[in-house]
Amino acid sequence: MGVQTRQRVTTIFKGNKFDERQQTSADAKAALLAKFKTRPAPDDPALLAKQAERRAIAEAREIRAAERRKQREAEAVQLAAERAAAAAAAAAAQAEREIAAREAARQEALLRLEQKAARDRRYAARKARR
Repeated sequence: MGVQTRQRVTTIFKGNKFDERQQTSADAKAALLAKFKTRPAPDDPALLAKQAERRAIAEAREIRAAERRKQREAEAVQLAAERAAAAAAAAAAQAEREIAAREAARQEALLRLEQKAARDRRYAARKARR
């Protein structure tokens, strides 16, 4: 910014007269107006084609976004189904383990009863022999 300020100061003191500054300002405004006027009209075929192309690109983008959303939703549903199946399998496995544990406990209880009954028979036979 310092360089621009120096240049500006030097141009001011180089003998720039009011008329010259006024002309420079008018030229700048004319250039801006010319730039504005060179813009194509709203019904220009090139402009309409460019707008149609932009619309087509935007629509394609929206379609791709919708497809991605559907895919994410389908993946979420599939993941939920897999989790539910895994939970059901885990519950079934737990139920199998519980059933096996109960059966093992029942078998052990029967074995103990049989062992007690055999012990009692041996004790009774020993008492009967005396």
